[in-house]
Amino acid sequence: MLLRKNSDLLPIILNTILVLSALYAPQPLLPVLSREFAVSREAAAALTTVTFIPLALAPLAYGYLLETVSPVRVLKWAVPLLAISELFFAATNSFSILILIRLLQGLLVPAILTSLMTYLSGRSSADTVQRVMALYIAATIFGGFAGRATSGLIANLFGWRFSFIVLAASLLLGFATLFKLPTGGPPKLVRPQPQAMLEVLRKPGFLPIYLAIFCLFLIFAAVMNFLPFRLTELSAQADELRIGLMYSGYMMGIVTSLGAPRFVAWIKGEIRTVKVGLFCLGCTLFGLGSAQIWLLFAMMFLFCGAMFLVHSTASGLVNRLAGQEYRGLTNGLYVAFYYSGGSVGSFAPGIAYRHFGWSGFLLLLAVVCILGFLCIGRVQSR
Repeated sequence: MLLRKNSDLLPIILNTILVLSALYAPQPLLPVLSREFAVSREAAAALTTVTFIPLALAPLAYGYLLETVSPVRVLKWAVPLLAISELFFAATNSFSILILIRLLQGLLVPAILTSLMTYLSGRSSADTVQRVMALYIAATIFGGFAGRATSGLIANLFGWRFSFIVLAASLLLGFATLFKLPTGGPPKLVRPQPQAMLEVLRKPGFLPIYLAIFCLFLIFAAVMNFLPFRLTELSAQADELRIGLMYSGYMMGIVTSLGAPRFVAWIKGEIRTVKVGLFCLGCTLFGLGSAQIWLLFAMMFLFCGAMFLVHSTASGLVNRLAGQEYRGLTNGLYVAFYYSGGSVGSFAPGIAYRHFGWSGFLLLLAVVCILGFLCIGRVQSR
């Protein structure tokens, strides 16, 4: 069994999907929101950036918290608050309020994600943790796709506000399923010392892996955040539904994340797998330079597949290397580096996009990919 109780899986997977849907639901709607609130492309993109900034910082605090507090208790207050915030998002007529709401969501989402990762890793053995984390990553992938595609579909039919009303109702349903989980704390809790974070970072291989993950999600967030604007440049028919469907390549990530353990066994090592994934990711950036929408659609499958092969492998690797000590903090640091890259990627490459066009944008991302490859090259296979 992957978990000690198979009944734990449904609430965890469902809430993972819903939270990732909430995180990414505004992304295909950025051009619409830009027109609705009369703000620039970069200002609209800030709806993602302001969520990623606290996502990059808050997991450190939550990682400490989850060494002493049950992850289920954290989930039971964070999920309903996220649902309420979606209702406020749907109701407001002020772009400034939208930014504030997304900032609040950026504090809630890492509490949920770090709790989910810690709960799963804490209830799995060293032999099953790679498979468990691959399943978790697959759920995040489906949530990311579902949030984007569903929000685009609903917005196209009923208007963008209805997308967030439906999302709020779904989150409340997910909250109800959490009562099936035991509320006791994870086994072998250890109250961390202030220097615990440095102890984790000093462990062999951890910092290079975290830095590679930073580069990975910087690239991914940049493409996902500015792709809608690229599509509107290429076609006047790029509405909310078509933009949402452009993220269908996300589904390829489910295949690669679930298949990651077999790929690791076949290629004989997690580090080799991460290197292959980063190399393939860099190659797809050249394909994304095409002005043909059908080719962009096809390249998104390869792009997402490579990204999530790296993500699922690296998350399982750090949990395996961490053992039972400081798993909450280990996962908190992983999420922090991951979304730090996302916060930078959601706005900084946009500057290159404005001044040097889409080709300059992709060239910058290729340089970041090389840096990530160099970082993982410093980790010894084990």
